[in-house]
Amino acid sequence: MRFMIMVRANAMSESGAMPDEGLMAAMASYHEQLAQAGVLLDANGLKPSAEGWRVRYRGGRPTVVDGPFAESKELIAGYTLIQARSREEAMEWARRFPAPFGPEVDAEIEVRPLFELDDFTPNDALQRFKDMEAARR
Repeated sequence: MRFMIMVRANAMSESGAMPDEGLMAAMASYHEQLAQAGVLLDANGLKPSAEGWRVRYRGGRPTVVDGPFAESKELIAGYTLIQARSREEAMEWARRFPAPFGPEVDAEIEVRPLFELDDFTPNDALQRFKDMEAARR
């Protein structure tokens, strides 16, 4: 089972402030532990929303909207993608996640399971996704 640990953005992350060395060291240690346990799939921080954009669909038509976006509490500042044997194992890893902006700053992470291809009803379109996955490997 794959799980995404998402770090919620705040004013600090939206300002583009870089983490201090102590926080970088804590994050490096945590991610090294994930890698050594064989559960780390990917992890990255995201640049502020001012450097991004959204695509909105109305009536099926796409419109590009440049950032920044007002509600930082609805934004993601970074993520860690893990593969765990169970929800409980993923929860244990999430409990060990370092405070994302340091121990003195209130923060929140959110963890959600990813859909797996086997979760979907078999059909021709699903088979196309399975073929792409097989080719990627």
